[in-house]
Parts: sequence; C-alpha cells; structure tokens
Amino acid sequence: MSTQKHKLLARKKSGYVQVRMLLRHPMETGNRRDKVTEVKIPRFFIRELTCEHRGVVVLSCHWGWGVSRNPYLSFRLLSGEAGEVITITWTDNLGKSNMITTTIK
Repeated sequence: MSTQKHKLLARKKSGYVQVRMLLRHPMETGNRRDKVTEVKIPRFFIRELTCEHRGVVVLSCHWGWGVSRNPYLSFRLLSGEAGEVITITWTDNLGKSNMITTTIK
C-alpha cells in the first residue's frame, strides 16, 4: 500500500455538509501480471465502506475489484454542524479494516 496518507474533508455549506475523501489503495483486479515474473497479481480491493455521523451509518458502499486505484468519493449530508465528527471505515477482500475521521469545518 502507498505510504501517502488518506484524505477526508467535511465542510459545512448552505443547507448541507460536503464530504470528500481520497483513499490510498492499489485496488488490484487480479487480472494484471507482474512485469518481471509474469505471475498474476492477486486481487486486493476495498469490499465495504461505511460513513458514520452522530453514531449512525449515513452511507454504505459495497465495492468490487473494478473500482480504480486510490478511489475518490464525494457526497452530501443533509445534516451536520461544525465540530461534529465524520468517520469512514472500510474492509478489504482480505478481511483487513481501516478507519479515518475528520471534524466538520
């Protein structure tokens, strides 16, 4: 996985909160081959992603191996105030999980 950090931003706008995230993940399809050994690179992708706000899941995504490397996602919440926390959690096809949080600005 890349050493660059994931990014998550949430900004209060007029009537909604704009949430934007960039996850650093290779999202391998399982169809590519290593250029040197010619061995297929195994599938490695984010399977499930959720967003929580005020302890409630407000977004749930079920992804497959066809999502591009370093996926970007943007969406709007119709509620939320500055200072509240947004949490993004994801699990990959190998069963490993990760999480990032941000505060609405």
